[in-house]
Amino acid sequence: MSIEIERKFLVLNDSFKSESNKKSYIKQGFLNSNKDRVVRIRIIDDTGFITVKGISSKDGTSRFEWEKEILLKEAQNLLILCEEGIIEKSRYFIKIDNFTYEIDVFEGINKGLTVAEIELNTVFEKFKKPLWIGKEITGLTKYYNSELSKHPFTKWS
Repeated sequence: MSIEIERKFLVLNDSFKSESNKKSYIKQGFLNSNKDRVVRIRIIDDTGFITVKGISSKDGTSRFEWEKEILLKEAQNLLILCEEGIIEKSRYFIKIDNFTYEIDVFEGINKGLTVAEIELNTVFEKFKKPLWIGKEITGLTKYYNSELSKHPFTKWS
């Protein structure tokens, strides 16, 4: 169990791809997408996970998170039970100084959306913003994966 501290940003273009040292494919769904307690099932490449997240702080930078690796077959079976709106995305990893940016390029129902996040040790920790980073969206709930599963980016007006 831990408190996750992160900031999120829109990505301006795909120039980040040339800086990436790793890429993963993610498929995830939500057994519960209540804002007070999200229960997520996720498959990253060939590994399954179950994650419970608590409510976000007022500024959206931190929240309780518990995650456990589960068998791939278990994750596949649990995805069938998830709420409608499965999230699919490719995640790129870019190390800058002592931080790793994770850039999600959404596919399927959220195609066209690209979001970068960076995990921090403290809320006020300083970090370098690369040129491909755009508007900060930390705390904007419409960008939460649990919300994107219900209100996909492709349906925004």
